[in-house]
Amino acid sequence: MITEAQTITIVFLALGAFCSSVCMHAAFRAHRKRRYLLDTPTSKADGVFIGDVELKGSAEIGVPLTSYLAQAQCVVYYWKVTEHWCRESESTYTDSKGEVHTVTTIETGEDTVAEGGDSAPFFLCDDSGQVLVRPKGARLELVKVFSQDCEPDDPLYYSKGPRRSVSGSVQRRTFYELAIPIHQLIYVQGRARERLDIAAPEIAEDPEAREFFISTRTEEQISFGFAFEAWAYLLLGALFAAGGFGMSEQFVQYFAPQRVVGYSASIGAYFLVYAFFWTWSLYNSLATLRERVRRAWSNIDVELKRRCDLLPNLAASVKGLRDHEAETQKVVALLRSQAALAATDVRGGSARVVGLAPLFTALAERYPELVAQQGFLKLQEELVRTENRIALSRTYYNGIATAFNARIAGFPHMLLAMLAGLRAFPMFEATRLERQAERVSFAE
Repeated sequence: MITEAQTITIVFLALGAFCSSVCMHAAFRAHRKRRYLLDTPTSKADGVFIGDVELKGSAEIGVPLTSYLAQAQCVVYYWKVTEHWCRESESTYTDSKGEVHTVTTIETGEDTVAEGGDSAPFFLCDDSGQVLVRPKGARLELVKVFSQDCEPDDPLYYSKGPRRSVSGSVQRRTFYELAIPIHQLIYVQGRARERLDIAAPEIAEDPEAREFFISTRTEEQISFGFAFEAWAYLLLGALFAAGGFGMSEQFVQYFAPQRVVGYSASIGAYFLVYAFFWTWSLYNSLATLRERVRRAWSNIDVELKRRCDLLPNLAASVKGLRDHEAETQKVVALLRSQAALAATDVRGGSARVVGLAPLFTALAERYPELVAQQGFLKLQEELVRTENRIALSRTYYNGIATAFNARIAGFPHMLLAMLAGLRAFPMFEATRLERQAERVSFAE
């Protein structure tokens, strides 16, 4: 039969194990977020591909939103109004002599009396171009653009807040607002997909995405925050593991002669369990990173296939426009020469210019504008854009391959990589691949 002392021991040990497990889970979660952040190379806006990406740039929008409190031009904002209160409450209790006592306590706090916000799709712009970002569903880290405490004699009190008051109000309200102003430098991590209106990517909410957040902090600040969170939860879990054993000792005096050994064993068991799950998490992250490197390599083939399919057809279209304009100019020149000869033959009376006129009329009706020049300009722009996309895809591959190679080259990742058979990926080198650039020629 279990004694009361043993029951207390089991309860405290179980409580310590539960709290330490919760902290361990939180530490792993922060560690995975930081690792995923470091493993994702920063892409250029013009080089965003379908899949997980991270970008840095400024928030731009054609028609900006106007925030509610600060009246700031922004792409996302959130505002809140809280009202402070002070309330008295009474409670009764019966002492050991059977006498009833009444205790009056004063509580203070604040309640939210109004809040709201709005967001709109915007463009993240950098030195390479822009990409559409839809902030709905993202975890937002905004900057404070407005904060003010006021009383009823301030016009803000009722103009931006409700007319009613909360119970026990002290007639003081706090107004504050967070936003992403236009031109604000931001960091975005999420999943890119194909836009529905045009052939271009966009970053939007995706149920399968590991992360989707928009932050006004830098990548370094976010990474430091995740690292601090992971270590804080890890150490707190170790304290809970030792505390569960310690509390059982304090109440039961169990294993009193070996108290130091008991504390060491509980902390050691905690870190041993953490090491097991850390190794498991490490392998999963390396396997995920390996697949992302392979996908980055396939993106290069996608861009090369796009160049192979697009440019010859586009060049053929421009060549057709050029040939048409050359034919049209030839017809016009012949018509002008006939008209000039007819005008000099005064003795012959009125001259009739026929033969090429119907052809000229047909060409004018079929091709009302001569657009070969614009076609050449568009072809030139597409050539530059295509080569830039290929260069960006190669740069992205080299970046993520470098991240993978650096991971498996360091200790203790290299030991796990050797056991799992993970090998470093080669960097992209054009001389090693028999891939020729598409040559555009208009020669007959």
